[in-house]
Amino acid sequence: MPKLSIFLPVYNEEENLERLNQKIFEAMAVLGHTFEIIYVDDGSSDHSLELLKQFAAADWRVKVISFRRNYGQTAAMAAGIAAARGEVLIPMDADLQNDPADIVRLLAKLDEGYDVVSGWRKDRQDAFITRTFPSRIANGLISKIGGVPLHDYGCSLKAYRRDVLKDVNLYGEMHRFIPIYAAWAGGKVTEIPVAHYPRTAGQSKYGLSRTIKVVFDLVTIKFMASYLTKPIYVFGWAGVVAFAISAFSGGFACLMKFASWPKHADFIQTPLPVLAMVMLGLGVQFFLMGLIAEMLVRTYHESQGKPIYTIKTKLNFDESEAANERR
Repeated sequence: MPKLSIFLPVYNEEENLERLNQKIFEAMAVLGHTFEIIYVDDGSSDHSLELLKQFAAADWRVKVISFRRNYGQTAAMAAGIAAARGEVLIPMDADLQNDPADIVRLLAKLDEGYDVVSGWRKDRQDAFITRTFPSRIANGLISKIGGVPLHDYGCSLKAYRRDVLKDVNLYGEMHRFIPIYAAWAGGKVTEIPVAHYPRTAGQSKYGLSRTIKVVFDLVTIKFMASYLTKPIYVFGWAGVVAFAISAFSGGFACLMKFASWPKHADFIQTPLPVLAMVMLGLGVQFFLMGLIAEMLVRTYHESQGKPIYTIKTKLNFDESEAANERR
């Protein structure tokens, strides 16, 4: 088994791949560890897959997974994690903005007893308005809600001990939250500054719209952190609030009609009776939704998870590895 598994999502990066592959091998030569490089082609429409096939043909340590279509970075990360065999898993971007030479520093920090070492692009070389500033806001929110203070959740360059990722299932844009999952599982998480270079070839795949997706995923993370195993709590409290509003509205409407306090008003002269009935109906719905959510949670925990991607081709994987992955 290799000591290190380096896996990289690839989407239309043909201009960067040759130099990237060379830099990874140069960094690994300095380290001297056994390693494998797993490229996950996320449905590229350029010549990225052809180049990756050439890399795999030239060196058996290079492995390629090719998706049938573009599934997104999270799915590509999940495929890389599932296929990796190393003791330490290292994801990174394929756009040459990460420096493979920083891997040695990540491993040195990992050897201090940490389970996750996250890269921090302290001197980030991206557009401030569209990339850096929204990222800072998102990182602050993630750190606050997730309870794991990191400066840069968006940096793909990280080092994970294998055991902290064995039960991680990724959906949506959840790949950036892996350090939070690791911390929930009892892992020790830290970060170190890493180099970051401006993109010199190809086009960035991300923009301001991604920040909105992060906000949506944060809601999911908060729900999972607090109510994953007992969703009836959040729906139940929402039902209690709805019932309370219903009772207050109905009671106040009765006071106005029968006690003329603070002034007399029939039921048809005030919207309170309508509000009482609407909130009563919502309260019942919240409780029923909570029960349905409880049933879904039990189904989730008791059933086998399905992969969020389909693979078209795999290169340099033997049958035993495929069997292990299926298990």
